[in-house]
Amino acid sequence: MKFIIIAIIVLIALLVVGFTIRRKHNIEVERLEHAKHQIQNKPILEEMTKVKQLNMNGQTEEMFENWRNIWSEVMDSQMPKIDSLLFDAEESVDKFRFKRATLIEKEIDKRIQQSDEQMTLILTELEQLIGSDEKNRVEMNQISEQYRAARKTLLAHQHSFGAAAVPLEKKLEQFKPKFDEYDNLTENGNYLQAREIVIGLDEESRNIFALLQDIPTLLTEIQNKIPASIHELRNGQREMEEKSYYLEHLEMTQQLNKMDEELIQLKESIVQLEITDVKIRVEQIKDEIEGFYDMLEKEVMAKLYVDQHRQPTELRLAEVTSITRQTSNEAAYVQQSYRISEKDAEIPLVCLKQIEALQKRYDLVAQRANEDQLAYSSLQDELTYISADLESLYEEQDRFSNSLKNLRIDENRARTNLNELKRLLHETDRLVHKANMPGIPEEMDVRLEEAEEHIYLVMQSLQEVPLNMKLVDSYLAQADKCINEVHAKAKEMLENVLLIERIIQYGNRYRASHPIMNQRLLEAEAAFRQLRYTKALEEAATAVEEVEPGAMKRIEVLVKEDAWRS
Repeated sequence: MKFIIIAIIVLIALLVVGFTIRRKHNIEVERLEHAKHQIQNKPILEEMTKVKQLNMNGQTEEMFENWRNIWSEVMDSQMPKIDSLLFDAEESVDKFRFKRATLIEKEIDKRIQQSDEQMTLILTELEQLIGSDEKNRVEMNQISEQYRAARKTLLAHQHSFGAAAVPLEKKLEQFKPKFDEYDNLTENGNYLQAREIVIGLDEESRNIFALLQDIPTLLTEIQNKIPASIHELRNGQREMEEKSYYLEHLEMTQQLNKMDEELIQLKESIVQLEITDVKIRVEQIKDEIEGFYDMLEKEVMAKLYVDQHRQPTELRLAEVTSITRQTSNEAAYVQQSYRISEKDAEIPLVCLKQIEALQKRYDLVAQRANEDQLAYSSLQDELTYISADLESLYEEQDRFSNSLKNLRIDENRARTNLNELKRLLHETDRLVHKANMPGIPEEMDVRLEEAEEHIYLVMQSLQEVPLNMKLVDSYLAQADKCINEVHAKAKEMLENVLLIERIIQYGNRYRASHPIMNQRLLEAEAAFRQLRYTKALEEAATAVEEVEPGAMKRIEVLVKEDAWRS
């Protein structure tokens, strides 16, 4: 019983698999049949009917017969074979002969692809043939119209083309045989060959129409405009040279002669109808001519500049020369009283050498301007450089001269600052020695003595001849720092002494009730008598704060109020 059940299950599984495979084959057969119908429905006959409207001769007739034979082969031979194979495939699938069905399906697919390629090729060639006829007619009408317009233009304006009219006429004459050849090919049904003629004519027409448009313009430039510009440049050069302009550096004569020769060659190239390079070179020549105009204009403007600035530059040169000598003399005089760094001491000598060099450069400019030995543009550049160098030299000397004048100002300022520091030191010494305190700490005495030494150094440096202001300023800065620091320390010490006294007075109220506080106040008083004011302040303040937190702030307020009143 068990084996029977297993056999039934296996049988059912095989049936399920078989029906699944058969379904896939049925789908494939349907696809192939649909593809066959697609081929049969291609509009081959309709398109071939359009061809009959053309001249059925020559190439058209050959192609038409070839298409009809291929179409007949596909429809009368291949399609019935495919139908038969489709029937065999369906029968094999129904009988579950799947391997044979697969082979038949592959054969059908192969035949369908071959047939489809043949029919598609026919449609493509039909489209090319019919399209060629339509394009040919439209484009040939345009080319013919342009050809007539070109001949009319050439005849009506023959003088505008000069010697190029003859080769242009020959080029136009070459169109007529091709027109005739096109007509013959079309009449004989050779539309694709006619298409090649049209394409060639189109390219040739574009070329000759471009020539007809460009050649008159180029000839006008080469024969009239450019020669006129060259003639004008020669006259301008001659007139300017007669007015003492130096123009040899421009090499205009050589370049203009070269242009004259080149124009003859360009004209010959136009006669040969080779205008591509001619167009480029004509534009280059026009740019070169504009360049010569610009250079001549530059020389005119440069002469104007030189004429306007020669005398002012000469006067400014004399002025700066005088200032340079004055500054040199002033530096020599100042050096008797003040010491100047080696680098600064060299400035007058360097400036004198520079002014001499500028004078030589200016004299050379003046000489060449008088003798017409140099282009005005070069003279302008040199004059501009001289002016710029003069101003730079003047500014350098002006800064140096101001620094010399500032030495006396700096000396007076130093003496004023020295007197102010003396006063501050004297005031500090008076405050310390007249203050109501047990004595002056040794540290303060040392600071006061150090401040006195700094004052002495400043005074000594101010007595030196020549006076070294950098050294004076250095000593003065040290003295300023030292004296202000000792003054601040003295004020701080006096405030601390007053604060200690007030704290002890404030703490006396707690001595009897707080033995520890009394002991610390006694230590503070001992430090106070020993001139250890910082230590005394710390002991007294700590003692009071431990008994009455916040008391120090109130005592400090009272001390500041007393100091403000005093």
